[in-house]
Amino acid sequence: MKIAFVGKGGSGKTTLSSLFIRHLATSGAPVIAVDADINQHLGPALGLDETEAAALPALGERLPLVKEYLRGSNPRIASADQMIKTTPPGEGSRLLRVREDNPVYDACARPVELDGDVVRLMVTGPFTDADLGVACYHSKTGAVELCLNHLVDGRGEYVVVDMTAGSDSFASGMFTRFDITFLVAEPTRKGVSVYRQYKEYARDFGVTLKVVGNKVQGQDDLDFLRAEVGDDLLVTVGHSDWVRALEKGRPPRFALLEDVNRRALYRLREAVDATYELRDPERYTRQMVHFHLKNAQSWGNERTGVDLAAQVDPSFVLGESAVAAV
Repeated sequence: MKIAFVGKGGSGKTTLSSLFIRHLATSGAPVIAVDADINQHLGPALGLDETEAAALPALGERLPLVKEYLRGSNPRIASADQMIKTTPPGEGSRLLRVREDNPVYDACARPVELDGDVVRLMVTGPFTDADLGVACYHSKTGAVELCLNHLVDGRGEYVVVDMTAGSDSFASGMFTRFDITFLVAEPTRKGVSVYRQYKEYARDFGVTLKVVGNKVQGQDDLDFLRAEVGDDLLVTVGHSDWVRALEKGRPPRFALLEDVNRRALYRLREAVDATYELRDPERYTRQMVHFHLKNAQSWGNERTGVDLAAQVDPSFVLGESAVAAV
């Protein structure tokens, strides 16, 4: 199952995504955690110190390796240089699976221990001095989209992505790659404005969107969120001494998380698992091809004079339909 956490900057989406990752890991479920935010905070939220977090391998810096592995023997892709962030898999492409070892995970993922449980953590990597003024952050998050397009995940397997703040994920087709998107919103006008924007942009793409109210301090906050987001409000989270200790770098055992917040995490997982039966392979594949054709046409014409869109044959695309074989 593929899960995205989005929200306004400072809404608490990284904290909540890290709590959900810990919750999944404690059940023994296989989890891949991905930090796709320009501000790389997921590692520290999972308990890494600054030195450990800074040493994580960056997906964006290993994009040639990722492309070469995923390309496989696909005859429609002459070289890895012709792959872009939206390139879908085709006949001969290699796929990624949650429970396997492969060169992409070897190079780009690191195990993180959480109270005896282990998750794989992948990060896009922060901006470097060489990037400033000349690079777009989507060149880094494109590695995440490419991996998601080639990922086969089944029931009880989880990929949790901490996304960029606001509605920035709509700069690519990555927002359609998830079974469910949790939008973390504070009970403020600014907090729900991102929800409205996200809801509007995603309206025509069948995105399953649920709101997680964060920093909710009382009935008035709860009533405000209910009035603003209606039935999309899934659950709310309030103050947590456990989270405060985590933010100070001294996280207690996860078993000591407050019961009310633990119940909220259970509710999130129930919502995730319920979306498995809603998977629509045809729509998933159609959207994959749609966004690739748009990106390939532009990229090919501008940079190489080659129409990369011609490489795509929808009859060979392997998208969510591959999940049925797992």
